Amino acid sequence: MNMTLDQAEKAIAAAKKKAVAIDTKMNIAVVDAGANLVAFARMDGAWLGSLDISIKKAKTARFFDMNTGVVGELSQPGGSLYNIEHSNNGLITFPGGIPIKNSKDEIIGAIGVSGSSVENDHAVAEAGATSI
Repeated sequence: MNMTLDQAEKAIAAAKKKAVAIDTKMNIAVVDAGANLVAFARMDGAWLGSLDISIKKAKTARFFDMNTGVVGELSQPGGSLYNIEHSNNGLITFPGGIPIKNSKDEIIGAIGVSGSSVENDHAVAEAGATSI
């Protein structure tokens, strides 16, 4: 199974709704099971520098099928994934990227969000991921 455009747009809509609710402006990227960009939204006024970060968060979450915050914990000095952020043309290893699963608990893609604190990024990504 793979992420459809309709599913990606639904995830973005849910993420945008959460971003508005917490009064922040976000860049939101959704990738499919192959880590290819399916849909992207940059909310008015969102940081330009966060555009690339949101896409990399989505790809990182899909490449390793785990939340980017977990990858970050494992990539600290002495950790089992230390320096992994230098692989795959650059990964993002702080919160805001979450795999997206279908109703059969299969990973069909991922969402990446950037534009605020890592706590807000994660909350907005979670809203998008759980909407599918």
